[in-house]
Amino acid sequence: MSVGRRTMRASAAIALAGVVGLSACAAPEDTEGPGSGGGEEETTFLQLATGSTGGTYYPLGGEIAQIWGDNIEGIQVDTFATGASVQNMRVLEGAVENEGESIDQSELVMAINGVANQALAGEGPFADEPLANPGDIRALGNIYPEVMQVVVSADSDIESIADLEGMNVEIGPPGSGTEVAARAILESYGLDPDEDINAFDSTFGDAATALGDGQVDAAFGILSVPAAGIVEVSASNDVRLLPLDTEEIESGLMADDPSYSILEIPGGTYNGQDEPVNTLTQWATLYTTSALDEDTAYELVRVMYENAGDIGHDVGSQVLLETAIDGLGDVELHPGAQRYYEEQGIL
Repeated sequence: MSVGRRTMRASAAIALAGVVGLSACAAPEDTEGPGSGGGEEETTFLQLATGSTGGTYYPLGGEIAQIWGDNIEGIQVDTFATGASVQNMRVLEGAVENEGESIDQSELVMAINGVANQALAGEGPFADEPLANPGDIRALGNIYPEVMQVVVSADSDIESIADLEGMNVEIGPPGSGTEVAARAILESYGLDPDEDINAFDSTFGDAATALGDGQVDAAFGILSVPAAGIVEVSASNDVRLLPLDTEEIESGLMADDPSYSILEIPGGTYNGQDEPVNTLTQWATLYTTSALDEDTAYELVRVMYENAGDIGHDVGSQVLLETAIDGLGDVELHPGAQRYYEEQGIL
């Protein structure tokens, strides 16, 4: 079964034109709608790779795609679920396999900024299988802060990451930004994720359920604040977040990866979490490749920020122009996005 093929099947003209041939550096083609006599607006079909259905990317990506469709003439963006950041960076170059399903190449992806920089440098999860053309990656802009939240039951004896040794721990789906960060955090404490814990790789929705049922002792998740999955489990089971502003983290993970910064989650965000907790954050960022048309990129960026108030998801208020280019690292801005930021005085 193939995921993300609806657009391709809907338009044979696009399939023949090779709209998804980004690895060959061909920009998406425009096609005229049914019955068009040449005078009607042509439609550009794009795909946006998001994340798991239990996370933030999937519902948020759907809302952003709808806003684009409602406010940009001739643009239709379809979204589909994936394994999130690491997988999405690969999807920019070509179709990939995910749990037996083929995921089509995508012109737009959501990914954590740190993962994108690893893809560019051929490091971390890309060390053994680097992208063929990492220099083609282009950033469009940040969407919202991605916050690492390590959740345990409020009555648990676990007080720090070090206490996870020998425990049942959800570290995120294979290839996700959560898994990459979880492994790095555990290693900062001298814990081998493959040897020193009993690691599980569920999506966060399933991980939160397992935590609430007592099947696991802790769950890692790179999520928005508040995270719907944590809110849901804390409705019936009080929870706590483990602090990540520790010497081990600062001298290990943060020293190696400057895309991380400390963020305080206010007390009372979740039932059982009465005190503020300092944790780590990166950014959920929108990426494409150099093949995307400049004017299309400009419109995607402009409409996303100018209409962020129409996003119903909890993180809608965090989609801000003033933080659009924070922490991009070495990934180049797309010229269309750069033009918009220069007009707005961000650059």
